[in-house]
Amino acid sequence: MFKVGSIFIPVSNLDESIKWYEHYLGAIFVDRWDFGERGAGFVFKKGDAQLGLVEVDRPQPTEFEVKKGKKNSYYNFLVTDIHKAHHSLYTKGVVVSEISDYSGMGCFEFLDPDGNPFSVVNEVEGSSFHEENLEKLRK
Repeated sequence: MFKVGSIFIPVSNLDESIKWYEHYLGAIFVDRWDFGERGAGFVFKKGDAQLGLVEVDRPQPTEFEVKKGKKNSYYNFLVTDIHKAHHSLYTKGVVVSEISDYSGMGCFEFLDPDGNPFSVVNEVEGSSFHEENLEKLRK
C-alpha cells in the first residue's frame, strides 16, 4: 500500500545544487517547482524513490544524534560496488571518508556543497537487508 515516494534535501543554492547532484551522483532531473518554495525533483536509474532538493535560506541538519558524539544521517545511498562509487566521487573531487567494513558491508560518507552528510553502503549477500532477501519479503 505504501512506499517511499520522495526524500527532500535542504539546499541553499538550488541552481548550483541541481548541477552538483546531476554531475556527482548521476541524478536524473525531472522538473522544477516554484509555488512559495523553489525546488527540483530527480530520479535515479535504479530504485523507485525520488529525490527532491528544496531551496532554504540557511543550511539545516540532515542528521540526528544517536548518542553523545555519534550522529546518523536520515538516509543513505545504496550501491552494488562500494569501491567504484568511492573512487568515482573521490576522482571528481568530492571529499569522502575511508571505506569502513561492517562484517562485509562497506560504508563511507561524503558531504554535498551545503554540508549535508550522506552515507553510501553496499549490503553483503546473505544480509537481511540485501536486495535478494528484501525481494523475498515483499512477495
